[in-house]
Amino acid sequence: MTTEALYKLRFPIGEFKTPTMISSALINSWIDDIEAFPEAIKNLTHDLTTEQLNWTYRPEGWTIKQVVHHCADSHMNSIIRFKLALTEVSPTIRPYYEDRWALLIDGNDDDLKDTLILLKGLHSKLGKLLRHISKVQLSREFIHPEHGKRFRIDETIGVYAWHSNHHLAHVKQALKFKGQF
Repeated sequence: MTTEALYKLRFPIGEFKTPTMISSALINSWIDDIEAFPEAIKNLTHDLTTEQLNWTYRPEGWTIKQVVHHCADSHMNSIIRFKLALTEVSPTIRPYYEDRWALLIDGNDDDLKDTLILLKGLHSKLGKLLRHISKVQLSREFIHPEHGKRFRIDETIGVYAWHSNHHLAHVKQALKFKGQF
């Protein structure tokens, strides 16, 4: 498989690029995507067999079940990052080893029910928080030590909307190719 083909499998919707102008309409669109994610992922996965849950979206990629469990882990971290940025002055967030988390027992559970419930509640709470951030608060930021840079709240809303759509595309890809590449 070519490098280009592997890249397309890894980033089926492309990589996130911060727009030069982040409008209120764009932020609202991103929040819509974040709020819609739990239902979208549930609709894609609720009837899958154990075999299908173990299909990967690319060679050496995660299984469908790992992707879903990862989204809960990642988005739990996201709400904490938003809250830190809203309540502290440029806090340094704590990164985590998502690849190692994906190997833990809860990241490999064939039963997605609890994770889907968690995503529904988490995204509802996250949407409520994000819809009530003021224009001034949107410019607040946190420091991500892994990247050695500051991230603004407005940009980070886009990152998590992209992250949701990115992993929805991974699940669709795994289903389309039946885990075979």
